[in-house]
Amino acid sequence: MRDLLIVILVFGSVPIIFMRPWFGIIVWCWLGFMNPHRLTWGFAYDFPFAQLVAIVTLTAILFSREKKQFELSPFLVLWFVWVVWMNITTLFALVPAETVKDYDRTMKIQLFAFLTILLINNEERVRALMWVTVLSLGFFGFKGGVFSIVTGGNYLVWGPEGSFIQGNNGLGLALTMTIPLMFYLYTNEEGKWVKRGMLALMCFTSLAVLTTHSRGAFLALGAMAGFLWLKSKRKLVVGVFMLLAIVVLIGFMPEEWMERMRTISTYKQDGSAMGRINAWWFAFNLAKDNPITGGGFGVFLPHLFNIYAPVPEDFHDSHSIYFEVLGEHGFIGLGLFLALGLSALLLAGSTTRMCKKVPQLEWIADVNRVIQVSLIGYAVGGAFLGLAYFDLYYHLLAIIVLTRILARRRISEMTSGTGPRAPELPADAAVSDGPSRIGDRFPTATRSR
Repeated sequence: MRDLLIVILVFGSVPIIFMRPWFGIIVWCWLGFMNPHRLTWGFAYDFPFAQLVAIVTLTAILFSREKKQFELSPFLVLWFVWVVWMNITTLFALVPAETVKDYDRTMKIQLFAFLTILLINNEERVRALMWVTVLSLGFFGFKGGVFSIVTGGNYLVWGPEGSFIQGNNGLGLALTMTIPLMFYLYTNEEGKWVKRGMLALMCFTSLAVLTTHSRGAFLALGAMAGFLWLKSKRKLVVGVFMLLAIVVLIGFMPEEWMERMRTISTYKQDGSAMGRINAWWFAFNLAKDNPITGGGFGVFLPHLFNIYAPVPEDFHDSHSIYFEVLGEHGFIGLGLFLALGLSALLLAGSTTRMCKKVPQLEWIADVNRVIQVSLIGYAVGGAFLGLAYFDLYYHLLAIIVLTRILARRRISEMTSGTGPRAPELPADAAVSDGPSRIGDRFPTATRSR
């Protein structure tokens, strides 16, 4: 039954994608984030739905008469360079046969991230994109939260098999990054029941994050909360609310969870933590021998651990986005990766300041605020998880870019008199600089204009 339902939904979307190529981005994100086919047990489990949607979307773009504009910017150029560099390091991969799977998946993610910038070109489409992202990942947040309540938090929550979020650690980070997006929908969508539903979903998802028993996700959740508190004007109210939430959520978790979180400060006595450090030294030593191109995709392999790891027999995955990039793409790749992440934070902050005083663009300011929080979570949690090519991360970068483009166009229309004029445009409307104060409107609920 599940197989048939997935087939009906995906194949039923094909005519819509042909008529509206942007809908292909929506379906692609649903398949990529939720992996609904992995929740089946029959023929749909291994069916290449994403490939089908990709082919239909690309074909529809070629025949679509809709005006398409792709505006280059310094950030996009940096992003292009990062993608080109991954292609270059693949040519010099130490184990070419191991690079194929990761390279193929990563390039598809990059392609659709750029297509997102091209096709999601108005507020309604951005809102649809936010909804499909939240509901796709929120499904696991709700499911995990209910499971946690039923089992008392004694069993780990896992994601769909064969996906980025298959493991408890990957799922924990993905759900952590999604909570700010849920908050955006809570504050910007009208309707009492929608708001209540989003609030409940945030609570279930937060509980699910803890029940993954992922220390990286726990640190990411804490970092996001701290970032929100520092940027909030109502520090006392926000601080009291966060403290109460922490007491309730952590108080629910079993002693086993508490013991696992305590190992964060006693990592030298924890075998798992020391294994990660061994993998990090492996990446650093390999990069020293191959400083320019690194080892290429899929380089974390047992036979290479015998050469570069301090403890050769203690084989692990990268367990860090930073050391994953260092080992696979060298010091230049790591520099590009870090520059891209920092530039994304700065660009989101600049766009927020550009839009927060323009009533018609407040929704763009809100989108960039919450994405800043998600990126902080990724930067912190990713230090302990090997998700450097995670599709949700690049999906968020695409939203930052496309909302920036929409804001610049709208402000240009208002200043040139070709569109409705705002009461007063901010002085830095065309300036790109540092992060914004997220607390300018948090935690007050807002409505979209």
